[in-house]
Amino acid sequence: MYDLSRVHLIGIGGAGMSGVAHILLDRGAVVTGSDVKDSRPVRALRSQGATIAIGHAPENLELAGELPTVVVTSFAAIPKDNPELLRAAEASIPVIRRSDLLGELMEGYTQVLLAGTHGKTSTTSMAVVALQAAGADPSFAIGGQLNRAGTNAHHGAGDVFVAEADESDASLLRYKPDIAVITNIEPDHLDYFGTREAYFKVFDDFADRVTDEGALVVCLDDDNAAACGERAAARGITVKGYGTAEAAARHPNLTASAVITGEVLDGSNVDVTIKLAEFGTVTYTLGVPGRHMVLNSAAALLAGSLTGADPVKLAGGLSDFTGVRRRFEFKGQAPDGTRVYDDYAHHPTEVAAVLTAAREKAVSEGDGARVVVCFQPHLYSRTQEFAAEFADALSLADAVVVLDIFGAREAPVEGVDSRIITDRISDDSGTTVSYEPDFSVAPRTVAALTKPGDIVFTMGAGNVTLLADEILYALQES
Repeated sequence: MYDLSRVHLIGIGGAGMSGVAHILLDRGAVVTGSDVKDSRPVRALRSQGATIAIGHAPENLELAGELPTVVVTSFAAIPKDNPELLRAAEASIPVIRRSDLLGELMEGYTQVLLAGTHGKTSTTSMAVVALQAAGADPSFAIGGQLNRAGTNAHHGAGDVFVAEADESDASLLRYKPDIAVITNIEPDHLDYFGTREAYFKVFDDFADRVTDEGALVVCLDDDNAAACGERAAARGITVKGYGTAEAAARHPNLTASAVITGEVLDGSNVDVTIKLAEFGTVTYTLGVPGRHMVLNSAAALLAGSLTGADPVKLAGGLSDFTGVRRRFEFKGQAPDGTRVYDDYAHHPTEVAAVLTAAREKAVSEGDGARVVVCFQPHLYSRTQEFAAEFADALSLADAVVVLDIFGAREAPVEGVDSRIITDRISDDSGTTVSYEPDFSVAPRTVAALTKPGDIVFTMGAGNVTLLADEILYALQES
């Protein structure tokens, strides 16, 4: 156990860091921090009582008038020679990861942890909203902001704590879940894990962290997640599956605890019917499109019911779910009817899922809308590893503008740029492709490719989100 009376967070404005900082403040801790730039999360934390410096410096550790009892960092995002880390080492102050801190904050709660290559933020958000509708007041830490609540974390009065379990650096192995959800497993973050086998193994290890009285929840429609569940069941772990009836039939060795028996698409909404093995049938209308979102909602419903919440009330919460920022987020509509959305998708499977949902939305509306995407690849290693898969996924759009790679924590790799994606998009796909290295010109490039009534996406995990408003402006001017 760490002394959390005075906590300093390096990179406090990040999605994960800002969330745990909010919870610390709610619990009465003295919170200080630093970040490279001012931001809305930083300002929100300051208004709550945190003292935050812009820029990194050794003296930031004494923003509260005395040294902190613990320093929190992200080993992936913060370099080891950060001056605040060096000062902490000199003063013999414990330095821990954000996952270590979250693990401490969850002690004593019924822990609901949601993991998977894709869908963690959306599924976690759905679980929180559903539990709130069922009368619970869960604590939560999410990687994105709930549209309705406008926050990514909360210190609740209830005995349940819901959080994402991030696998990117194996930090999910810090937790001891009572209910662990795995939405899907697909190779990613190979810059950290090295091999696909090592990446897959971290989910097996996560399953082994489930408490003796707890349960592992796996998606039956994802063969890798289901296989992880089958291995866990063979080791004596309680495993419950969710998904379609067809997927349940493919995995007869797993208990199908939540089976999707009906999906009816109505514009942007989906009427969902699910049969819960230990309850019966529940229905709800999901306001976020896409088959992947229906599966995510089934996971949230099952996880919520395992905490003891009323499934009917949980389903009501799912009907009220309005989404998460940067997940199929509507940004605005141009005078000609063109609609602009923003999405965080940065893996080929995520890109394909969002564009498929966008295509279904366009078809259901029957207005002949096309799908146009402005995509920014994230990380040189991921782009190099999945260039062909990105090309296939982006070919689902009618027109694609691909920006330069957002390197984030990685240095440029010689010979690796976005053209290794655009060059792979076949002329036979019917997709109009444009490589646009000039970020400032991209909005006009996108606007030139659109037609009235089209559906346009800015997509990626980097700063492409900043272009959504610029594209709307360019559409108005064109």
